[in-house]
Amino acid sequence: MRKRLLFVDDEKMVLDGLRRALHGMRDEWEMRFADGPLPALEALEQEPFDAIITDMRMPVMDGAELLERVKELHGDMVRIILSGQSKQETIMRSISPAHQFLSKPCDLLELKQRLSQAFLTRDLLRNPPLASVISQLRSIPSLPNLYCELTKALQSDDASLGQIEKIISKDVGMAAKILQLANSAFIGAHSHVSSLREAVSLIGAETVRSLTLSIHVFSQFDRNSSVAAFLPPLWDHSVAVASLAQRIATLETGSKSLGEECFTAGLLHDVGKIVLIAEMPLEYGKVIHRKDSATRSFREAELEFVGCPHEQVGAYLMSVWGLPESIVHAVQFHQNPCEMSETRFSTLTAVHCADAIASSFDKSPLNHDVDLDMAYLTETGMLEKSAAWRDVFRASVLMRG
Repeated sequence: MRKRLLFVDDEKMVLDGLRRALHGMRDEWEMRFADGPLPALEALEQEPFDAIITDMRMPVMDGAELLERVKELHGDMVRIILSGQSKQETIMRSISPAHQFLSKPCDLLELKQRLSQAFLTRDLLRNPPLASVISQLRSIPSLPNLYCELTKALQSDDASLGQIEKIISKDVGMAAKILQLANSAFIGAHSHVSSLREAVSLIGAETVRSLTLSIHVFSQFDRNSSVAAFLPPLWDHSVAVASLAQRIATLETGSKSLGEECFTAGLLHDVGKIVLIAEMPLEYGKVIHRKDSATRSFREAELEFVGCPHEQVGAYLMSVWGLPESIVHAVQFHQNPCEMSETRFSTLTAVHCADAIASSFDKSPLNHDVDLDMAYLTETGMLEKSAAWRDVFRASVLMRG
């Protein structure tokens, strides 16, 4: 079924240009074009739409105000700002009512990707328990500026280690974490790494970019006394899962890009726990202490005391950040991969196995929360390989000593 999209801009030439550019999408999208906020609201009264894509600067009512109205009246619509304004103030005003902010000119492929991601966010929030929990949270970590800057640098043809090093150096905490990881047994450095440029070279630029996302969430809450004690073991576990997931993907497929994606998903698979611990400390404290009871699983405790499992909160955050659908799904289903009905190796496979294997070696009750899903591994043909992956991780544990 085609998605129904409403494009809004007060300049007729812009709308005509959009019509021409999007003509080839008629089989996938049913599109209507409104020449301002008031005609857009009238169109919304007459018929339903799946998404609205609006300019920011318009008379009577700007794009942010329009999307605030749409948010109130049609809460499940995907809302996107497509604007030539790139001022920080403009972007900040758009954060609350908009799911995504795109700068003009925007190519068709990027618009398709952003719409797909935004629809995923909307579909996640149609899960009532998750929507209820999200509504109670005081804050959701925003996409870090450092990540955006790194992404822009990596997309250029002449990105250098020196340029990436300069960007990372702006954040002392980020630089320290990257040096820490470069010197860990997970990376396999044979000598002490003291140079940030050497660390970036050893870890890889794409991996450094994914680290900014995870570190951003950890650093956002590291001054919260109710959270501080949980962050070190969660960080260690996240890095362990990321490194093993990357190794599994490389061993299985030989694909560097898939390995990098698995590292990102593994690093971020438990960010939902961090958000819930920080925002709902009393409720999540009961989840953690449920380890005293042999009658309740970690997932059952989350459902009882919080209302939804941490992986759904994490998947929501990944979708809000606009990460690829494969990463969102790996985060969303890493505890119960059978729910995806997969029959082949994927990012989810690597992250689930890495999480279950790392958890079996972890003494922290917060991290020991999942077992290998034998039915899923059988379905994907990976059951016999899991023992070798466990040996890989055991060797890394021995190296850490």
